[in-house]
Amino acid sequence: MYTLLEEIWSTTRRNKLRTALTGFAVAWGIFMLIFLLGAGNGLINAGTINMSRFLANSIAVAGGYTSKEYNGLPKDRAIELNDKDFNVTRDQFGENVETVGAEIDMGNHTMVLGDSHETASLMGVYPNEIDINKRELLSGRFINQTDIEEQRRVLVVSKSRAKGLVGKNWKNIVGEHVTINGLAFLVVGVYSDDESMFRNNSFAPFTTLRTIYNKGDKADQIVFSFKGLETEAQNEAFENVYRHKINAQHDAAPDDEESVWIWNRFTQSLKMNTGMGFIRTALWIVGIFTLLSGIVGVSNIMLITVKERTREFGIRKAIGATPWSILKLIITESVIITLIFGYIGMMLGIGANLYMDATLGNTTMDAGAFQQKMFIDPTVGFGVCIQATLLIVIAGTIAGVIPARKAAKTRPIEALNAIE
Repeated sequence: MYTLLEEIWSTTRRNKLRTALTGFAVAWGIFMLIFLLGAGNGLINAGTINMSRFLANSIAVAGGYTSKEYNGLPKDRAIELNDKDFNVTRDQFGENVETVGAEIDMGNHTMVLGDSHETASLMGVYPNEIDINKRELLSGRFINQTDIEEQRRVLVVSKSRAKGLVGKNWKNIVGEHVTINGLAFLVVGVYSDDESMFRNNSFAPFTTLRTIYNKGDKADQIVFSFKGLETEAQNEAFENVYRHKINAQHDAAPDDEESVWIWNRFTQSLKMNTGMGFIRTALWIVGIFTLLSGIVGVSNIMLITVKERTREFGIRKAIGATPWSILKLIITESVIITLIFGYIGMMLGIGANLYMDATLGNTTMDAGAFQQKMFIDPTVGFGVCIQATLLIVIAGTIAGVIPARKAAKTRPIEALNAIE
């Protein structure tokens, strides 16, 4: 075995350029496959995690602007949701609607506790907010139905705002009264900040804020969870009927899709899954063709290698070498070259993915208060890396076997005269 390896090393040193080209083709193919799959996984993971932060079977509804004239009314009218829309959602769609809530955004306000103060967006919500937007409650409780009915001045704050007000013992804020615009609110809970959403929100009962700030019967959004809508077609049919009902409350055309904005997390998730499937398939196709280009490169170089060494093989056979020894030499050389450079390509690909994770993996899209990561864990499973490397090693071996068998079967006299 040592003699065989020594012969391969000697051949490699005599043909540095040929070996380098073979190795580059192998390493490049594996590197690009791992790099592309890693980049694709980063995008897919970000999309999956961002979507998982909301309850899949939930819908958020907001008013928009009419895009059509209707019943003598002009287009471009602003539509404001109100209690009638809330009641229609709850009472006329009870077959599919589970929990119903409403939201009102009062903008940024300063919370004061003793000598400390923190600024946060003040939101009026219903109890279903914690489930629909998957808030993680860390201490205390969330807004409940009694708070809504009695219009209590209670507040749920984020962990970061709690730490800003009371320091490292942030849980102690539960039970304290903070002042907002001269009004005292009892802090009843602390939730975990979520960078994908409005992280600086503080939540109070919807009815409380609407009364304090004299918003009448208005609501910025209606949010509800639903059941019994399992397919995209069923969801689209529900949305059409729901839109017609809400539009009728505001003298808007039944088919006006601009008057009411409907965000269906279920259908959006389906579309995103389809898109991510296309991305994953496209990346695999590009990666495999890149890998195939490396395999073709190895095959061509092995064919040339065998042809160049035909006379050498003839001499070996003339002095007693068996066909198997020649075949073994070529196969072993092919395996060693593809294995070494395949490993190099694999490690470079893994390194590139780790670099992406350390750079792009920590970047966020910031649109004012809205933040979410756009690139998460751009890596490929170690099993995929090993499989890709083994694939190109096997392909390189097969590429060496075909011409090697032909060379091994060549009669010595024919081989010696091949380059004459």
